[in-house]
Amino acid sequence: MAKHNQIGADGEKVAEEFLIRKGFNTIARNFRRPYGEIDIISRETSGKYRFIEVKSVSWETGGGSDVSHGTYKPEENMHPMKAKRLMRVIQAYIAQYGVEDWQFDVVAVFLDQKNKRAKVRHLENIILEV
Repeated sequence: MAKHNQIGADGEKVAEEFLIRKGFNTIARNFRRPYGEIDIISRETSGKYRFIEVKSVSWETGGGSDVSHGTYKPEENMHPMKAKRLMRVIQAYIAQYGVEDWQFDVVAVFLDQKNKRAKVRHLENIILEV
């Protein structure tokens, strides 16, 4: 597996564990359609669905000690075409499963693979401008 793919997979695992600790129930991982994919679909105890895009960065690949949780924002890598694809996938899931109450979140994961640590930032109820 390529290094950037491994970082993404590790970030998604950390994000899922973080969401489970917050009380969310994982419904699906890597829900794919030909035009895109959602990294994690979770549900709150209230029944509200969360469609979650995970953005991961490694301290090692992101600039070493210059990458800090407070200044570097991997979630800023969401470009307009990505937002459009995500919205199409969300709409497909909603239509297929009859979901009414939902929101879109971004989870940014900062990986320190050398020391096997991670920091997580959860941005909730993001509006996808398409």
